[in-house]
Amino acid sequence: MHHKQKIVVVGAGPVGSLAALYAAQRGHDVEIYELRPDLRDPSTVPLNFTKSINLALSERGINAIRHAAHPKLLDSILETTIPMKGRMIHGRGLDGNLYETSQDYDIHGRAILAIDRAGLNKRLLDALEEMPNVKIFFNHKLTGADFRKCQAWFEAEARPANRGDHGRAPEIQVGFDLMIGADGAHSAVRYHMMKFTRMNYSQEYIDTLWCEFRIAPREPRGNDPNSKFAISPNHLHIWPGKEFMFIAIPSEDGSFTCTLFLPAAYFAQLEGNPSSLPAFFDKHFPGVTDLIAPEALIQSFNTNPHLPLISIKCGPHHFEGSGVIIGDAANAMVPFYGQGMNTGLESVRVLFSALDKFADAAEDNSPLQTTDPGAASSHQRSLALAEFSSFRVPDVQAVINLALENYIEMRSSVLSPTYRIRKFLEERISVYLPSLGWRTKYSRVSFGNERFTDIVKKSDRQGKLLMRGLVATLCSPVVAAGLIYWARWGRRWPGPRGILGRIFGHLGW
Repeated sequence: MHHKQKIVVVGAGPVGSLAALYAAQRGHDVEIYELRPDLRDPSTVPLNFTKSINLALSERGINAIRHAAHPKLLDSILETTIPMKGRMIHGRGLDGNLYETSQDYDIHGRAILAIDRAGLNKRLLDALEEMPNVKIFFNHKLTGADFRKCQAWFEAEARPANRGDHGRAPEIQVGFDLMIGADGAHSAVRYHMMKFTRMNYSQEYIDTLWCEFRIAPREPRGNDPNSKFAISPNHLHIWPGKEFMFIAIPSEDGSFTCTLFLPAAYFAQLEGNPSSLPAFFDKHFPGVTDLIAPEALIQSFNTNPHLPLISIKCGPHHFEGSGVIIGDAANAMVPFYGQGMNTGLESVRVLFSALDKFADAAEDNSPLQTTDPGAASSHQRSLALAEFSSFRVPDVQAVINLALENYIEMRSSVLSPTYRIRKFLEERISVYLPSLGWRTKYSRVSFGNERFTDIVKKSDRQGKLLMRGLVATLCSPVVAAGLIYWARWGRRWPGPRGILGRIFGHLGW
């Protein structure tokens, strides 16, 4: 039986809520403090000032929720999701006609899941409220923390009537054994923790802003549940523009949450003349104005905020045995791999695996366990959090880099012959030569639980081997002679029945 502890979680979003659930399942007393009002209230505006952000849930996040060991929680979450089996690339051909081309994420048919952030958050908070050892405090702002004395201070901002004579909300003092900071990219926990530990910290804004739009649902026809969707509900839709892109993710009600990613200079031009927005979309994102009326497009652009994208790296993620940060507080990333939330949820699983490991070992081996359980628990946590930081920091920094790289892939590489050839070859090798252990980078990230650092190493190795093989093949006399023959007598080439014909046909060439 683990020594009972008081765990304070700051931040009641999906990552903080899952961390609280893990702690409560282990019998600890858990208190959650959230800056905003109840996140289940539709009128509550998230910290990014938008109300309808859809997320992509994949294996890492699913696995973390599964390990929470809460009956029916995972099933209740999965039943609200929409599987997206691949990307749907939209564009206009040389003949002037619109086209859409599907690129499956995985040759084995696996999909990532579109999920509503508010719906996911509600199910996690509802599960927590059922537990007698959990207390949730909304409208509470962390104003200070002493990680040596294990004390924190919060302003309770529930109602103006609660404010003191000087207009400030009343402040409460809270003790803790362990504080878990899951309070987002601009984390107050991280800010106060940096006063106690030598934390390396860096942040980077990329030259891209984003704005949200919406494709409205259609009137359903007959008994076809998918008729309410204006475009395929089982794809993440991309209109690539080389320097920018427009994407659409399905929602349960038949609508699509859409996001425009655009360099700041383009935003400035459009802000100066919003009436030019439909023409800009017709030029760069053909077909969108058939899905979103030009007036609605302009209204969303004028009404919804134009927000920056930030990457944050820091380390270590802890201080001794009293404080640790997870999720965006520790590793904010741009959204282009769909792994921000999944990585945060996975960090919860990794964190509690480390805490369990050292707690179990200490029960038998620590001489302090019989004389001072509190001191023993603090020592256990120090060892566990040190291991968590050393293990997790390089991994989350690796996925931050992957997310930045994937922006280039989504906005331009999806149209590249080189990208499609590599994807085709890696998928075929994984199917026909499974003993080699080859998989695409995307499938490793989204459909497995390998460490991100290992994925980068394996992907780099596969890329080098493919390049060497391609060079060796092209330099062989037989292939060279075949290419000369093709160049001189192309009309006699066996077309789709030949091996190159089959490859090019698969790639849509």
